[in-house]
Amino acid sequence: MPEVPILMPQLGESIAEATIIRLNVSVGDEVVADQEVIEVETNKATMDVTTLCGGTVRQLLVEEGVSYPVGTVLGLLDVTEEEATRTGVVQSTGPDESAETISTTSKEDQRAHFATPEGEAHEPRKVEPSIRGLSVPAGMKGAHYLSPRMKARMDELGLRAADISAIVGSGSGGRVTVEDLEQFLEYISAWPHSQASPMRLSVADSMRRSWSRPLASVGRPVALDNLLSYRRSLNPKPPLTIFLLRAFGKALAEEPASAGYLIGEQIVHPRAFDIGVAVQVEDGVLVPVLRKVDTRTVEELMEEYLDLVRKARERRVPEENTGGGIATVTNFGTFGLMWGTPIPLPSETLILGIGAGVKKPVWSEEEGNFVPVTEADLILTFDHRVVDGGGAGMLLNRLNELLQEPETL
Repeated sequence: MPEVPILMPQLGESIAEATIIRLNVSVGDEVVADQEVIEVETNKATMDVTTLCGGTVRQLLVEEGVSYPVGTVLGLLDVTEEEATRTGVVQSTGPDESAETISTTSKEDQRAHFATPEGEAHEPRKVEPSIRGLSVPAGMKGAHYLSPRMKARMDELGLRAADISAIVGSGSGGRVTVEDLEQFLEYISAWPHSQASPMRLSVADSMRRSWSRPLASVGRPVALDNLLSYRRSLNPKPPLTIFLLRAFGKALAEEPASAGYLIGEQIVHPRAFDIGVAVQVEDGVLVPVLRKVDTRTVEELMEEYLDLVRKARERRVPEENTGGGIATVTNFGTFGLMWGTPIPLPSETLILGIGAGVKKPVWSEEEGNFVPVTEADLILTFDHRVVDGGGAGMLLNRLNELLQEPETL
């Protein structure tokens, strides 16, 4: 009877491995073609591994909570010749084929195959401090220099420069030495700690790369009364974020240079106005992207927007809505926050945030007194290499104008 492997698929362009979250089948279970048998988590989303054809689960070669590279054989199916032929699965039976070899491989053998010389590839590395005591305060001159020996030790531990910013160096000019690092690791070894999730690590990596650029933020208030009144007249009522998304896309289409990206001595301009929406999920943020926002009305965007937000919260953003955006919109006002300085993704120049709406007394020249107005702050964070404060301010002013005429969106 032919054997067919269940393989860890390529789950995204830049994804090299995934963590097993749940095994949905057991040895001996009958499965059909394209059945979701294993749930995995990447640093971007939760996805399912499906079967190539129907059959019986012979072996499961993986464990929950462990990460495996793309291409790993996760399990084996016993299938009939008819099923293999019907579904187009090619079964190789030569002595050198991987399926034949893996069918006799135990879980321990497979894990050993992916082990590094220092130990198993997916086990957390244990740090053994070699120096006792606390670090010695020092001056700041030369504090950011890392010696080759220090860099090598940090590579061994999987640390980055930002991870050691809390260490006071005792070397020349305040330089952090390997001994300082070991002292610090011992000092914090007894502190409470937890393993960062793949999502948290992905967010940390993105923000670390984003902050390598000179970012700046500007803000201005926007009156929401016209928008809220118009929204109440609609059924169903679109979320406020959709209006912001649509106005942002329209404003950028009018001034595409604001969304350019600096590469060397050239500014690369967007070929489409695709804008992402920041969605809070467990232990992180996902940014599904809506395509060609400048050409679609609020009504046309609403169904896709609501569907993408729901899928993002389930961590199942479709691949076609992942990446490639030129900017992001984030509504942190839903958390009651008035102001913030959001950070754009490394691949984007801009991110637009909006705070919570608040009733405020605003002077009216027409009425000669103060009138109540619902206002929220718009905040635009931008790459200052591409956009200046004046350009960012004009973009915010245009957004304000568009939001005062919501029926045109």
